[in-house]
Amino acid sequence: MRLAIDGRELCGRPTGVGRFLSHLLAAWAMLPDAREHEYLLYLPEAAALHIPPGLRVHLRVIPGGSGTWWEQVRLASAVRRDRPDVLFCPAYTAPLTAPVPVVVALHDVSFLAHPEWFPARSRLRRRLLARLSARRAVSVFTISEFSRQEIMSRLRVARDRVRVVPLAPGGPPAIPAPAREPMVLYVGSIFNRRHLPELITACGRVSLGHPEVRLEVVGEDRTYPPQDLRAVAAACGMEGRLSLRSYVPDEELGVLYGKASAFAFLSDYEGFGLTPLEAIAAGVPAVAGDTAVAREVCADAALYVPTRDVGAIAAALELALFDPDARQRLLAAAPAALARYSWERVGRETLAVLLDAAGRRD
Repeated sequence: MRLAIDGRELCGRPTGVGRFLSHLLAAWAMLPDAREHEYLLYLPEAAALHIPPGLRVHLRVIPGGSGTWWEQVRLASAVRRDRPDVLFCPAYTAPLTAPVPVVVALHDVSFLAHPEWFPARSRLRRRLLARLSARRAVSVFTISEFSRQEIMSRLRVARDRVRVVPLAPGGPPAIPAPAREPMVLYVGSIFNRRHLPELITACGRVSLGHPEVRLEVVGEDRTYPPQDLRAVAAACGMEGRLSLRSYVPDEELGVLYGKASAFAFLSDYEGFGLTPLEAIAAGVPAVAGDTAVAREVCADAALYVPTRDVGAIAAALELALFDPDARQRLLAAAPAALARYSWERVGRETLAVLLDAAGRRD
């Protein structure tokens, strides 16, 4: 079969969905059943991609932007010309006039659960296109049981149309340092729902007794309304001990995972929340917001805290950083939590979703 993929997220500096697609292609290259098929990868611009050997991938560069117009007009036209057996759209929306079966991925529906987190124009576009895309799609792909329940409830999609394929750790391997440093690490785009001000303030409290503590933040600032994290750091004594970087290459990220003594991810709402799991895989004790999806994903391998309780966050960070018993308990729980996930499983189950959709061609 010919399986088509909207590959926009692979361009530029891939994060999130782009990393998911990279790992998915690598997983398919290792699966004999996946290597039997052809893959059409649609891109809005030429990109230097690593295509795994053994996988028959044909790049289709369709210039003309990369936003909604590109998706609804340019991509739809290319699909109409190529007539693949199925189109996989991995980032929330799909061309509504595609003449082939469509699988759309909704990793979460935060724009419906918390519309106040998004600017008005973005909120309306997401709500409209995601709703119409889910209605149009043969199957809706998602990444946790929590997200399936949200999609069913908020978009009124029948349970049998929502297919859950949990993700797997796929970050760079930790590059061992001579010793772990008193460093807290955060990796992920910066949204208001992820409570970076509370994390910075909590680190400031920990630093009162441990002045060597520092915080490394890696992620693009997408806060709305905008947050001044440097001002927060200055107000709580973390100025000079907070590093803010929008992006680092994988090798440098591996160095950070090798140095960090604790990882923090204080999110109110996620579809999965992959970076805490990647930290756990790298041997870094994790502190996570106490939500249903965080407990679903990380199980007993993380400490859970109320996301707005700076005192509780500081206490958990102190345990993760400096308490040998707490650290050992979390590290000992990691293998059982991680055993539930693999990219081989993601590849196999995602392929099954796409082939099932292709089989429903009118």
